[in-house]
Amino acid sequence: MIPATAERFVPKDRGTDMAQKTLLQAFHWYLPGDGYLWPALAGAAADLAGMGITDVWLPPASKGALGARSVGYDVYDLFDLGEFDQKGSVAGKYGDRAALEAATHALRSHGLNVIHDVVFNHKIGADECEAVLVRRVNPVDRTEIDPEIIEAQAYTRFTFPGRGGRYSEFIWDARCFTGIDRLEDPEETGIFKLVNDFGDDGWNVEVDTELGNFDYLMGSDIEFRNKAVYEELMYWGRWLMGELPCDGFRLDAAKHIPAWFFRDWIARMREEAGCDLFVVAEYWHPDVDVLRLYLDRVDNQLMLFDVALHHAFHRASKGGTDFDLRTLFDGTLVASVPERAVTLVSNHDTQPLQALETEVESWFRPLAYALILLRADGVPCVFHPDLYGASYSDTGADGCEHTIDITAVECLPALIRARQRFAYGPQTDLFDSPNCIAFVRAGADEQPGCVVVLSNGEAAGVTADLGAEAAGVRFEDVLGHCPDVVTLDAAGRAAFPVAARSVSVWVRSDRLEA
Repeated sequence: MIPATAERFVPKDRGTDMAQKTLLQAFHWYLPGDGYLWPALAGAAADLAGMGITDVWLPPASKGALGARSVGYDVYDLFDLGEFDQKGSVAGKYGDRAALEAATHALRSHGLNVIHDVVFNHKIGADECEAVLVRRVNPVDRTEIDPEIIEAQAYTRFTFPGRGGRYSEFIWDARCFTGIDRLEDPEETGIFKLVNDFGDDGWNVEVDTELGNFDYLMGSDIEFRNKAVYEELMYWGRWLMGELPCDGFRLDAAKHIPAWFFRDWIARMREEAGCDLFVVAEYWHPDVDVLRLYLDRVDNQLMLFDVALHHAFHRASKGGTDFDLRTLFDGTLVASVPERAVTLVSNHDTQPLQALETEVESWFRPLAYALILLRADGVPCVFHPDLYGASYSDTGADGCEHTIDITAVECLPALIRARQRFAYGPQTDLFDSPNCIAFVRAGADEQPGCVVVLSNGEAAGVTADLGAEAAGVRFEDVLGHCPDVVTLDAAGRAAFPVAARSVSVWVRSDRLEA
């Protein structure tokens, strides 16, 4: 179990109903470096809590191969949280360990849950070259592994000299990996299956079947069948929970990691914590049947990002009035397995200039956020640039330099607050028009409800029947997009308007003043 000295870091029940949980992805790919993020998060903690954010997803804090320039997914040393002089710096891009500790404690002190990003699929930036035996692999069908064994030199030995064995004395070498993408002698690039005692018969099973077998992604690919590796990663999870406030994890690149490993790892982490943990995995696949199979394999111990819904938002933003809003939830995880869905509009991989770029255009983002924040199902994830804006430059796939400006969604703070104040009770969908849809949250006990109306075309409206007991009740648009006041008739019915290509959230006037 976690040492007694670390008990203050164990997750605590903050009374947040899962139905009102709101996750913030507190970073993006092009955030400023020079230690900006950790202090910024510490300073923003009070405002985030007041807005209605409940959980904050941090970027990977471990030292990456690019040192102070690393976004975090080129993981080098899991145990270096910005404490040791490695890869050209002590601090990482987001700051040093002291700043990280200050940020996580500040978040905790304002009642916010801390979610850590876990990057287990690979390691990059080995310290030493060593003799290896490899077999060439067909990159477009990874199940085709050449029987010829090649003797070579490769960078597969990680000794972490800057850390000097503190926290862990484990040395990673070729026996700890399934494959690599570069040989030094002979010099060659490609995909190479390492010959060792743990997987000479092939890649790991229970991974995605893209390219035949998607175990290998990049760098030195971790071999989870090596028992020493398995236990080292179990130890690291326990260690992290003892070093920092930790209420859960986001699991990177899950489609490339055998499901049986994360099934074991999550169960072990929850046992060590002695309470529940919020866990969401990045299994980037739009097919719900594939996601269902993965959930079964991990014993339904985690949630998954709703990739299909994100893609629907992308298509809707590009399609305008040609897109039928009534189909938005067709084939989505939140419609099929709502209790396992984390819904999102965008993330660091889908933003412009990234490999999975599927931008949701700015006019549609308020509609998309209303749909994930105010509906009954799914845990919504808010993306940093949509809350704060972003401006950056990078080289695109065309080889040219591009400057990107992302304007913050002006009504997003109001939508997050509306989730906490008004998104309660049974939900009724009024999906009767291809270009104007609505849904009603009826409220629960003392918690008020709301009427949400969206249009991807002209100004429109939807008639809602709220029951005779609501006769004469007045409603206002909490977002201020429609200035009118709507008054229900004697039967409790009224037409709730929405402006062109916009969203309105109608709530009882008397509850606005509460």
